[in-house]
Amino acid sequence: MSDFEAVYREYYPFICRYSYSLCRSRALAEDLAQETFLKAMKHIGSFRGECRLEVWLCQIAKNTWYTYQKKHARGLDELPYEPYTRDEDREAAMELHRALDALEEPTRSVVSLRALGELPFAQIAQLHGKTESWARVTFHRGKLKLKEMMEESP
Repeated sequence: MSDFEAVYREYYPFICRYSYSLCRSRALAEDLAQETFLKAMKHIGSFRGECRLEVWLCQIAKNTWYTYQKKHARGLDELPYEPYTRDEDREAAMELHRALDALEEPTRSVVSLRALGELPFAQIAQLHGKTESWARVTFHRGKLKLKEMMEESP
Protein backbone atom coordinates (compact mmCIF):
# COMPACT_ATOMS: atom_id res chain seq x y z
CA MET A 1 0.00 0.00 0.00
CA SER A 2 1.37 3.42 -0.96
CA ASP A 3 1.79 6.25 1.54
CA PHE A 4 -0.91 8.27 -0.20
CA GLU A 5 -3.31 5.34 -0.06
CA ALA A 6 -2.72 5.15 3.70
CA VAL A 7 -3.44 8.90 3.98
CA TYR A 8 -6.60 8.43 1.92
CA ARG A 9 -7.85 5.57 4.10
CA GLU A 10 -7.13 7.49 7.30
CA TYR A 11 -8.53 10.89 6.33
CA TYR A 12 -11.31 10.15 3.83
CA PRO A 13 -14.06 9.80 6.50
CA PHE A 14 -12.89 13.03 8.15
CA ILE A 15 -12.86 14.94 4.85
CA CYS A 16 -16.30 13.53 3.98
CA ARG A 17 -17.70 14.84 7.29
CA TYR A 18 -16.00 18.18 6.74
CA SER A 19 -17.37 18.43 3.19
CA TYR A 20 -20.82 17.48 4.47
CA SER A 21 -20.62 20.33 6.97
CA LEU A 22 -20.12 22.69 4.03
CA CYS A 23 -22.73 21.39 1.59
CA ARG A 24 -25.18 19.34 3.71
CA SER A 25 -25.55 16.68 1.03
CA ARG A 26 -24.04 13.23 1.50
CA ALA A 27 -23.67 12.53 -2.21
CA LEU A 28 -22.09 15.90 -2.91
CA ALA A 29 -19.84 15.58 0.15
CA GLU A 30 -18.50 12.28 -1.18
CA ASP A 31 -17.86 13.86 -4.59
CA LEU A 32 -16.11 16.82 -2.98
CA ALA A 33 -13.99 14.49 -0.84
CA GLN A 34 -12.96 12.50 -3.91
CA GLU A 35 -12.05 15.70 -5.74
CA THR A 36 -10.13 16.89 -2.67
CA PHE A 37 -7.96 13.79 -2.66
CA LEU A 38 -7.36 14.00 -6.41
CA LYS A 39 -6.13 17.58 -5.98
CA ALA A 40 -4.07 16.60 -2.93
CA MET A 41 -2.42 13.77 -4.86
CA LYS A 42 -1.55 16.13 -7.73
CA HIS A 43 -0.13 18.78 -5.41
CA ILE A 44 1.36 16.70 -2.60
CA GLY A 45 4.75 18.21 -3.49
CA SER A 46 3.46 21.64 -2.44
CA PHE A 47 2.64 20.43 1.09
CA ARG A 48 5.35 22.08 3.19
CA GLY A 49 4.33 20.67 6.54
CA GLU A 50 3.62 24.10 8.03
CA CYS A 51 0.29 22.75 9.29
CA ARG A 52 -1.10 19.33 10.02
CA LEU A 53 -2.04 17.21 7.02
CA GLU A 54 -5.75 17.20 7.87
CA VAL A 55 -5.77 21.01 7.98
CA TRP A 56 -4.15 21.12 4.53
CA LEU A 57 -6.75 18.65 3.24
CA CYS A 58 -9.57 20.73 4.77
CA GLN A 59 -8.23 23.81 3.00
CA ILE A 60 -8.30 21.92 -0.30
CA ALA A 61 -11.84 20.66 0.47
CA LYS A 62 -13.01 24.18 1.32
CA ASN A 63 -11.54 25.55 -1.93
CA THR A 64 -13.10 22.67 -3.86
CA TRP A 65 -16.48 23.57 -2.33
CA TYR A 66 -16.03 27.24 -3.24
CA THR A 67 -15.14 26.26 -6.81
CA TYR A 68 -18.21 24.05 -6.99
CA GLN A 69 -20.39 26.91 -5.72
CA LYS A 70 -19.04 29.28 -8.35
CA LYS A 71 -19.66 26.78 -11.14
CA HIS A 72 -23.17 25.95 -9.93
CA ALA A 73 -24.20 29.34 -8.56
CA ARG A 74 -27.67 29.24 -10.09
CA GLY A 75 -28.51 25.76 -8.88
CA LEU A 76 -27.36 25.96 -5.27
CA ASP A 77 -30.92 26.23 -3.98
CA GLU A 78 -31.64 22.88 -5.59
CA LEU A 79 -29.00 20.92 -3.66
CA PRO A 80 -30.61 17.82 -2.20
CA TYR A 81 -31.03 17.64 1.54
CA GLU A 82 -30.77 14.32 3.31
CA PRO A 83 -34.08 12.49 3.70
CA TYR A 84 -35.83 12.64 7.05
CA THR A 85 -38.30 10.14 8.33
CA ARG A 86 -40.89 12.54 9.70
CA ASP A 87 -42.26 15.77 8.23
CA GLU A 88 -41.64 17.59 11.53
CA ASP A 89 -37.97 16.58 11.49
CA ARG A 90 -37.61 17.69 7.89
CA GLU A 91 -39.27 21.05 8.56
CA ALA A 92 -37.18 21.69 11.67
CA ALA A 93 -34.01 20.79 9.78
CA MET A 94 -34.95 23.05 6.88
CA GLU A 95 -35.67 25.90 9.29
CA LEU A 96 -32.27 25.39 10.92
CA HIS A 97 -30.52 25.28 7.52
CA ARG A 98 -32.27 28.49 6.46
CA ALA A 99 -31.16 30.21 9.64
CA LEU A 100 -27.62 28.88 9.22
CA ASP A 101 -27.53 30.11 5.63
CA ALA A 102 -28.64 33.56 6.83
CA LEU A 103 -25.58 33.89 9.07
CA GLU A 104 -22.77 35.98 7.65
CA GLU A 105 -19.30 34.63 6.98
CA PRO A 106 -17.13 33.68 8.79
CA THR A 107 -19.73 32.89 11.49
CA ARG A 108 -21.61 30.52 9.17
CA SER A 109 -18.42 28.63 8.40
CA VAL A 110 -17.37 28.36 12.06
CA VAL A 111 -20.79 27.13 13.19
CA SER A 112 -20.96 24.62 10.33
CA LEU A 113 -17.46 23.33 10.93
CA ARG A 114 -18.06 22.91 14.65
CA ALA A 115 -21.66 21.68 14.73
CA LEU A 116 -21.86 19.70 11.51
CA GLY A 117 -18.23 18.90 10.78
CA GLU A 118 -17.38 18.22 14.41
CA LEU A 119 -14.01 19.93 14.04
CA PRO A 120 -12.14 21.07 17.14
CA PHE A 121 -11.77 24.80 17.67
CA ALA A 122 -8.01 24.60 17.07
CA GLN A 123 -8.53 23.28 13.53
CA ILE A 124 -11.27 25.78 12.80
CA ALA A 125 -8.90 28.54 13.91
CA GLN A 126 -6.15 27.19 11.64
CA LEU A 127 -8.50 27.05 8.66
CA HIS A 128 -9.41 30.70 9.16
CA GLY A 129 -5.93 31.87 10.13
CA LYS A 130 -7.18 33.05 13.54
CA THR A 131 -6.75 32.10 17.17
CA GLU A 132 -8.58 29.32 18.95
CA SER A 133 -10.22 31.94 21.19
CA TRP A 134 -11.56 33.69 18.09
CA ALA A 135 -13.08 30.41 16.89
CA ARG A 136 -14.72 29.79 20.28
CA VAL A 137 -16.15 33.30 20.53
CA THR A 138 -17.37 33.27 16.92
CA PHE A 139 -19.06 29.90 17.46
CA HIS A 140 -20.71 31.05 20.68
CA ARG A 141 -22.02 34.25 19.08
CA GLY A 142 -23.21 32.32 16.03
CA LYS A 143 -25.02 29.82 18.22
CA LEU A 144 -26.76 32.65 20.07
CA LYS A 145 -27.72 34.30 16.78
CA LEU A 146 -29.11 30.99 15.45
CA LYS A 147 -31.15 30.52 18.62
CA GLU A 148 -32.50 34.04 18.31
CA MET A 149 -33.38 33.49 14.64
CA MET A 150 -35.11 30.19 15.39
CA GLU A 151 -37.20 31.76 18.15
CA GLU A 152 -38.27 34.61 15.84
CA SER A 153 -39.46 32.35 13.02
CA PRO A 154 -43.16 31.44 13.00
